[in-house]
Parts: sequence; structure tokens; C-alpha cells
Amino acid sequence: MGWWLGSTLKGTNMPREPYEVLGVAKNASGDEIKKAYRKLAKKNHPDLHPGDDVAEQRFKEISQAYGLLGDAEKRARYDSDEIDADGNERPRAPFHGQDASGPGGFHYSYDGDPGDLGDLFSNLFGGRGGFGGGPSFDGRAERSLRGQDIHCGLTIDFLDAVNGSKRRVTMGDGSHLDITLPKGLRDGQSIRLKGKGMAGMNGAPAGDALVTVKVRPHPTFRREGDDIHMTQSISLTDAVLGGKVHVPTVTEFVALTVPENSSSGRVLRLRGRGVRRDGKPAGDQLVTLQITLPRSPDPELVELLRRQREQAGKSEEALAA
Repeated sequence: MGWWLGSTLKGTNMPREPYEVLGVAKNASGDEIKKAYRKLAKKNHPDLHPGDDVAEQRFKEISQAYGLLGDAEKRARYDSDEIDADGNERPRAPFHGQDASGPGGFHYSYDGDPGDLGDLFSNLFGGRGGFGGGPSFDGRAERSLRGQDIHCGLTIDFLDAVNGSKRRVTMGDGSHLDITLPKGLRDGQSIRLKGKGMAGMNGAPAGDALVTVKVRPHPTFRREGDDIHMTQSISLTDAVLGGKVHVPTVTEFVALTVPENSSSGRVLRLRGRGVRRDGKPAGDQLVTLQITLPRSPDPELVELLRRQREQAGKSEEALAA
């Protein structure tokens, strides 16, 4: 005997094939996938295309594709058709045998002797085959039964998880649900939608829909608890003399003061610029500085450093004499 219950929840926009998005072959190595992602992410980063909705959407597609193919386990599951391009579980194929459609978009399959259906319904619904509002097979009064819960998956962007958003999703039966995502959702966290599961039996309440959230990685931000981490490039001039640089946060750009004589690896804290959750103090944003030299050498800077090196060498010779 086999019994299967399944349902799906998916976004209204169908994702593109991730290998196609990154422009790599299906047998590409992990390094090839990472190289393709970095090249495309740099080219399509929203900071380089302010106000360009097409570039922003393209950047989201690239991040989503890499979030799937850059993870060896997720990539293997996608290649074996266990999950879709959004990272959501694909519906399992039902067992063969007697089939029937149930409420809420579920599919029921029974793989046994038709004569045993009475025992099957008796175990599930409290009466010997009692089903719906009619009499049971043995004449006993039928029990009420709360509807089954639906377990679903939903993949969202990093910033939608941090800042909250609204999503319209499609259930397995074609109906739609508008979901409000609270601020500060974590990867793997579940949202319970009361009464949005399968209908109850004989006046019993409906079940719930349990939506497990998967969060796509972000190319700039990384979350640890309620703190946000990122790396910010600064010029050698700002590192030596200090200055102000504009850095992105999860909500906006802000001015960050770089102290004088700041080395690469120094961490600066932006208080209250991390994850905000209802009833919890806001996290911080931690910015790691990284000194970046210009692509073309500055002749004056090169000459200054050359003279300093020569003077340092002469001082060392004088001390050794």
C-alpha cells in the first residue's frame, strides 16, 4: 500500500535556467561557475547602473543562479531534478494505483487492493471509510477532522529577507496567496499561514500552510546573527590621511569616516545599520577596509615612495656602519 500527499508553492515569475543565466555548460567546473558569476556580477552591479531596472533584474537573476550552482549540494539536487531553479522542492511523482483528487490541490494515490479502501479511510478519518458528510460504512457517526497542513518552500532575495516584503504565490490548486514577509527572516525559517491548508472534515477547521524560506546569497553583504558584514575598498590617500567614503547598507548609502593611518583589514562599525526585527534591538554593520590601488600608477606617488625607500636604505646603512 502506498499513500502520498503533495503540494507546491511557487512564485509567479518563472526563473530562467541557471546555467543559461551564467552562460556556462552543465558540465562546467565549480571554478568556471564562480569565474562566470564574478564577471557578470561586476558588469551588472546596480551601483554601476543606477535607475536601470533591467540591469537590477539581471543582477538578481545572476545572484540567484550562483546561489544554486555555487553550492555543490544544491547543484547536484537541481541536476537530478529534485529542486527547481528557485531552489524549491519539486513535487514527487505519485505511486501507481488508484488515484483521486483531494481538496487544496493535493493528490492522493492508493496502491493496494480496492477492497481495503474502507480500512484506509477508517485509519485516516476516524470511521470505517467515513468520508465527507455522508454515513460511514458501518453506520457509525463520522468524526470531525482538522485539515492537513501544507508544507511549501519559497526562495527570496537577501534584501527582501532583511527588510521584509510582500509576495504573491500560487498554490498547487491554482489559487493565490498574498504573503507579508516580516523583517529579519533567516534562511530556513518557516512562516505559518493559519487556515490556508487543506479543508477540514465535517466542519473541522482547515489546516495551515507552512512556508519554509530560502534566502539567496548577496554579492556584497553577509549576515551573522543580526549583524551585517561587508568589505569596502578605499584609496591609499584615504587610508593614510583619512576621509569619508560612501558605503551601501541594507537600506541606503551612508557616509563612513575612515580614520587616518587605516590599514587593510581594519573593521569599522556602523551602529544600528544591521538587521531589524520587531521587538529586538537592531544589529550593526561591520565594514572591513581594503586598500585598493588605482589601475594606472600615479607618477607623483611612485616618485614619493621611491625617495622614501632610498632614504630608508641610507638610514639602515648608517646604522650598520
